[in-house]
Amino acid sequence: MSDTSFLDWPFLEARHRELADELEAWCAAELPRDHADVDACCVRLVRDLGRAGFLELTGGDAIDVRSLCLARETLARHDGLADFAFAMQGLGTGAISLYGTPEQKQWLERTRRGEALAAFALSEPRSGSDVARLDTIAERVGDGYRLDGEKTWISNGGIADLYTVFARTGEGPGAKGLSAFLVPADTPGLEIRERLETLSPHPLARLGFNDLRLPRSALIGEPGQGFRIAMAVLDVFRATVGAAALGFARRALDESLSRSRSRELFGAQLAELQMVQGHLADMALDVDAAALLVYRAAWTKDQGAARITREAAMAKLYATDRAQRVIDKAVQLHGGDGVRKGHIVESLYREIRALRIYEGASDVQKVVIARSCLAE
Repeated sequence: MSDTSFLDWPFLEARHRELADELEAWCAAELPRDHADVDACCVRLVRDLGRAGFLELTGGDAIDVRSLCLARETLARHDGLADFAFAMQGLGTGAISLYGTPEQKQWLERTRRGEALAAFALSEPRSGSDVARLDTIAERVGDGYRLDGEKTWISNGGIADLYTVFARTGEGPGAKGLSAFLVPADTPGLEIRERLETLSPHPLARLGFNDLRLPRSALIGEPGQGFRIAMAVLDVFRATVGAAALGFARRALDESLSRSRSRELFGAQLAELQMVQGHLADMALDVDAAALLVYRAAWTKDQGAARITREAAMAKLYATDRAQRVIDKAVQLHGGDGVRKGHIVESLYREIRALRIYEGASDVQKVVIARSCLAE
């Protein structure tokens, strides 16, 4: 069992501890799942998380970021694909929760019950982390819009029921000319052009928009607010990426502690070797420091801060980078087993790498943090 002393930190309340206990019990009974068919597994995970009531955390008029972080950390510790399935329901509907009309928010009833899968369609082949350079065009046509362009690396691409799509509407240059749209998956003109395979299998796709027509009611927020909406959503969910990394790191530390106690080398337990103790100490330090940054960011947002750009960037950067280091040490302590396909540590090694890229790569987070400091 992972160390849970952090649940008593002042960042968290009694309701968070109750959530952690409920979700831990669910994970112990339901996870891990068979990932042989990734698409089908994600659909079932969303359905089951919805039936259990945990997807209520992912959207609505008030989003509790600490609850999201606790959920992602716990799920990631048990099953990386379960964390992915949960997280995408929140990220995919974040713009609707924060800026959607009452009509658009009707989708939240389905996503929170696990009856519809959501996706966040921001990244493009040329832009990546440079959101202001989006090429997808949304042209006004009559009382609606026509979308043409392409998105890539879209999580839940190909299996989602609705997509939050960001496109250029031209109210101004760069970031000032973007808008956000709600696009149901069955809209004519939406194409799944390629399914993308990655180091750790997740449902990802390259999307195309070919003369796709949308009514004015599909616009989320106001024209030209797209960049602001995207950044507000990432402000909330970027810290939760750090929480997922924290869950992976905690599991790696747990597995390493168990290995060190049970494995003998040179006539003694691994745990008795000072070099091994040094590795374990570094791992524990990285885990606790990451947890402090993650839950500080979440607490700050929950206290009513309008933006937590710097806090979220610090949490994501530190937690994901240090989780990579923790897991690498776990692989080393496990020797050959650490790289054996199917071993939990090998799975963690594949899972963690993408978190240092999506929702803003580590180098981009450094730029965000530095600019925030310079602005002060």
